[in-house]
Amino acid sequence: MSATRTVAVYSLGGTIAMTADPVTGGVAPALSAHDLLAAVPGLEGHDVELRVHDVRRVPGASLTFDDLTELGSAVDRTLTGGGIDGVVITQGTDTIEETAFALGLRHRHEQPVIVTGAMRNPTMAGPDGPANLYAAVLTAAAPHLRGTGVLVVLNDEIHAARHVRKSHTTSPAAFTSPGSGPIGRITEGSVRLTAAPPRRFGLVAGPRVRDVRVGLYTVSLGDDGELLAAWDGRCDGLVIAAFGVGHVPGRLVETLERLAARVPVVLSSRIDNGPVLTGTYGYPGSEMDLIGRGLVPAGDLGPYRARLLLHELLAQDVGPEAITEAFAVFAS
Repeated sequence: MSATRTVAVYSLGGTIAMTADPVTGGVAPALSAHDLLAAVPGLEGHDVELRVHDVRRVPGASLTFDDLTELGSAVDRTLTGGGIDGVVITQGTDTIEETAFALGLRHRHEQPVIVTGAMRNPTMAGPDGPANLYAAVLTAAAPHLRGTGVLVVLNDEIHAARHVRKSHTTSPAAFTSPGSGPIGRITEGSVRLTAAPPRRFGLVAGPRVRDVRVGLYTVSLGDDGELLAAWDGRCDGLVIAAFGVGHVPGRLVETLERLAARVPVVLSSRIDNGPVLTGTYGYPGSEMDLIGRGLVPAGDLGPYRARLLLHELLAQDVGPEAITEAFAVFAS
């Protein structure tokens, strides 16, 4: 890079920031963003200025919507103020795919936002945190990544927030993008795009005006519908992780129709790779039957992402027609 690039780094905690607890013997978030960056070799040769912000020191599993709202607002203020070429967020890998997608729903700036973490904590042999942070900073600073939105970088791979998922519990290569693959790689200090990033939708722009609860119900073999019925009156919206291309047992149909008459119910697939269909199968409990009863098809959004999108829309007090329209745009 011929000129100095400036990257803002926000630390939320997670495995990348963990060290041994002398009392329990386990690891817990304790390292600051400055501590993390001090362990990264080679950055000084890339002419990147870092501006560091400690936001949280919590495990990824403990992050909340309020945490993401605060983080998103802080990033927005930083980027609106100018002088920043990109942003890096470090956090626990348990929720990286959800954090990245949620932030992407509201990210409106040209500067890329890169989310990274670690699968091996700093006390283990071969911790991957420093390498992932190094790659994330280079990606955030790369001029040719302007306009790419929110990305996830681990294991020297660049993934779009739209597609990435954690597909293994322990492997350093845990993050994959089923059906599309990574959009780029970091090799010898160079950031290279190998595929075009998915288009940015810009759907969620309004203010959040109310607190909402969105449920997620996974359909399983022999499901009798009793637990599904328990959601009635306890949520503002519901996502169904259905079988295959959007199918449920016939005994669930009446309950789903009743729920869909009261709150938005989104039909997704528990497979989380490939689309929910809209016009192929026509028996009771099929996708055509359920859509006809008022469920909203999620397209190829998996249940976790569908829940995040529905949560954002409901928090803005968006009506049923606009919700259906928003999911249709993502399905296009």
